[in-house]
Amino acid sequence: MAQPAKKQKGARQKHVPQRTCIACRRSDAKRTLIRLVRDAAGRVSIDPTGKRNGRGAYLCNDPACWDQALRRRALERALRVSALHTEDLATLEAFALTLTPLNKDG
Repeated sequence: MAQPAKKQKGARQKHVPQRTCIACRRSDAKRTLIRLVRDAAGRVSIDPTGKRNGRGAYLCNDPACWDQALRRRALERALRVSALHTEDLATLEAFALTLTPLNKDG
């Protein structure tokens, strides 16, 4: 009896984790967004590796998203903290000033 022909498998695509910006709600690859993390002491900091322990939230590389998240307290809600420490807030605002505006239209 003849064997059925085996299907040729192409190269398998690598899974790219997706995350959502807490300000603009746009979904993108995890590595393209900036992760903020709340540690056990309740302090919030930027996590450049994306691997630190703690509750995380993601923001785009756009200063408008950072401004919106800080102004509307989206960061506090996402990280489940009552309020950001003044030092943490100053650090995040300073980091937002270093970002260049993005064109999200396309």
